[in-house]
Amino acid sequence: MTNFGKLVFGLIIVALLAGTVFLLNKKPAVKPSEVVNPISEVEKSIPVKNENVGVLGNAVDLVSFSIMPGSSVSGTMEAEGAVQGGYFFEGNLILRILSANKTILRTSYGTATTDWMTEGPVSFHATLNFTGLPPGPAYIQIHNDNASGLPENDKFILVPIVIN
Repeated sequence: MTNFGKLVFGLIIVALLAGTVFLLNKKPAVKPSEVVNPISEVEKSIPVKNENVGVLGNAVDLVSFSIMPGSSVSGTMEAEGAVQGGYFFEGNLILRILSANKTILRTSYGTATTDWMTEGPVSFHATLNFTGLPPGPAYIQIHNDNASGLPENDKFILVPIVIN
């Protein structure tokens, strides 16, 4: 083989090796539908708390709630908040007012104000009526609307309050 032939053969081998290294290191293109956990408009607009002091149950699922833990409540109050998806069925979730020993005093419902068919944060609105309830320590329970009825699928968040 001539020197020119050896040079051409060497260049071909180098080009093949460089191409192989390039293809092995190339990251696959990601389609928009395959993006994991994109930041939604809901997440951008909801103030996220770093900690839910005093909140019991699945506290990590609580993104925000207009009634802060330990708040004094009375009468009829509008409440807004956001929880991670999985609490809603047909756009509703259950809100209960519980006594200090966690017996149900009153039940109401919250309605999703953003897309509820997501695992990301979902905003909701509810009206809570504390009128006529015994004063003292209590809880607001944010409970998933468990369509299956199976206890293993129940999820809840308990926000401590004081009824005046």
